[in-house]
Amino acid sequence: MDKVYLDNAATTPLSEEVIDAMVGTMKMNFGNPSSTHSFGQEAKILIENVRRQVADYLHVTPAEIIFTSCGTESNNMIIKSSVEHLGVERIISSPLEHKCVSESILDMKARKGVEVVYIRPNEKGDIDLNKLEELLKASDKKTLVSLMHANNEIGNIVDIKKIAELCKAHNALFHSDTVQTMAHMNLDFSDIRVDFASCSAHKFHGPKGVGFAFIRKSTGLKGIITGGPQERSLRAGTENVAGIVGLGKALELSLDHMADYARHIQEIKDYAIERLSAEISGIKFNGRSAEKESLYTVLSALLPYKNPLIGLQLDMKGIAISQGSACSSGASKPSMVMMMVLSEDEMDHCTPLRISFSHMTAKADIDALVNALKEISADFVIEKTNVEHR
Repeated sequence: MDKVYLDNAATTPLSEEVIDAMVGTMKMNFGNPSSTHSFGQEAKILIENVRRQVADYLHVTPAEIIFTSCGTESNNMIIKSSVEHLGVERIISSPLEHKCVSESILDMKARKGVEVVYIRPNEKGDIDLNKLEELLKASDKKTLVSLMHANNEIGNIVDIKKIAELCKAHNALFHSDTVQTMAHMNLDFSDIRVDFASCSAHKFHGPKGVGFAFIRKSTGLKGIITGGPQERSLRAGTENVAGIVGLGKALELSLDHMADYARHIQEIKDYAIERLSAEISGIKFNGRSAEKESLYTVLSALLPYKNPLIGLQLDMKGIAISQGSACSSGASKPSMVMMMVLSEDEMDHCTPLRISFSHMTAKADIDALVNALKEISADFVIEKTNVEHR
């Protein structure tokens, strides 16, 4: 059975070039980057080359790029250190954030007494920036605003440049979870004045277990993992040299082919919308995921019937897909994002699906998904009819 992978928002397959670069590093550059001898310094040079590469992409200084294990660690470090070391007493966020952000915020509320204010999105998943400005004006407390660039479930994109401007005007810090947009969009942090941002390499065909945090020097943020002086003393511990090299190679490939990849993926997404709309009666699309201004890698669909086993049924047909964020895939209840954008009736009687694409996705993959959903939908209707007539 041919298998189809449509869960790229959870993770992406490694590019062959990335694997080759990592294997070569593991074979030839095994030295500890903190060692002063040639083995260590050769490894150190590899790390610093990637740091400069990332900095060039974001139009920042290399000192503002801190390598971590993933976006989750980056987000935890930024939020918790902002409270611990920068005196943040108030956090403004939204219910749409990734679990690593929302849980970090709640941890600071529980342990440090931080005031937490949420901007409730509308039914499309949009954040009202006028409401944000009202909240920024309403308190003199040291405030951190944490709003993700693009939602990992419904693909809505927020105007982080405008948010950064509002934060600067009211002396607030701004953190954006950019895990879904890093290496998929052109980001210029010399123009977009975010204070903090995050990245996971495995979202753009790099390895798992490596990412980075962007930390603007002027903030004075300090590390929460202490020990050695690695990563400008912001993240102690021996660096993952092969992982960082893999991140660098994946970023290089993504930037070199960004326009072509984006064009191809948008075509695939448009094809998916067209086929699903034509073949699955009553299907809807959540948030702004079916609109052109949404993140081109994500499409959130809503099937017109309740089927909690849909993910398993599709997997048995060789199709990998999710019903929401990977961090919540084992949960028995819908994600917070779905609870925000769906009505109670839709929550009770419909089934959400997150379809996410990469440049490796083909139209044949979409055809396989549509055919599988048609079979499942037909079986579901027959079974429902039999139950109603018992």
